[in-house]
Amino acid sequence: MINIRKFAAIDIGSNAMRLLISNVVEQEGKEPQFNKSSLVRVPIRLGQDAFTVGEISPENIDRMVDAMKAFNLLMKVHKVERYMAFATSAMREAYNAKEVVALIKKKADIKIEIIDGKKEAAIIASTDLHHLIKSDETYLFVDVGGGSTEFTLFSSGKMINSRSFKAGTVRLLNNMVHDVVWDEIEKWIKINTADYEEVTLIGSGGNINKLFKMSGKQQEKPLSYIYINSQYAFLNSLTYEQRIAELGLNSDRADVIIHATRIYLNAMKWSGARQIYVPKIGLSDGIVKAMYYGKI
Repeated sequence: MINIRKFAAIDIGSNAMRLLISNVVEQEGKEPQFNKSSLVRVPIRLGQDAFTVGEISPENIDRMVDAMKAFNLLMKVHKVERYMAFATSAMREAYNAKEVVALIKKKADIKIEIIDGKKEAAIIASTDLHHLIKSDETYLFVDVGGGSTEFTLFSSGKMINSRSFKAGTVRLLNNMVHDVVWDEIEKWIKINTADYEEVTLIGSGGNINKLFKMSGKQQEKPLSYIYINSQYAFLNSLTYEQRIAELGLNSDRADVIIHATRIYLNAMKWSGARQIYVPKIGLSDGIVKAMYYGKI
């Protein structure tokens, strides 16, 4: 007997907003299967507002309301039994965030929770990482967003330490990440990985997924430091227009992918990692799983 349940997750990031609708297939005696039914990504760059002027602009508030109305209708059509909507870095910093949340609840009937970096990292890390993490190895999990990057160290199957830094792609694009932040990240990574002989990176976020897709590798295979380094040089050699026309990147991906690659590259360099695994996971996947298992 198979039972299919539908859950939805809304991830309101600094670079884009996503609605993930998942089918959870329940079968007696088997682990539940999580299958993506629909994923809608809307490129509303909230970080551009929040990090530069400190508030979400009226234009982007209107766009958010429209997107949330559309998300609500899609969830109705799919007959979703439960959803959760989480907002991250940009909404954490916008001083009009509470008003925006109240307006969206009133106009689109979507309840949004603004979460901190630690909760964000924990939700992402609670996804399918146990399939990847071998009990006798050490991993540095790096999730690069538009406003912040979350680092989580795992060793012997356990989470050792976690930290969120205000170094995201939209901030880097606007020259808002000072050297002192890079120094802090370097210091944190070096201190936390010093006791381990070998560290492997696990990368999460839209940009590393794009890099992985461009590599043509099979899902379970890692990317090497040499590959990431050469891609960084290659992307830097192209203009913004060339990255769109020749690589087929979205306009809101073509300008931030270089900055994301730099973060992963530095994380590999400072931890001594030679390889990076790129599982298909993100905050929205984590929200669905955490909801299903009653963690949130």
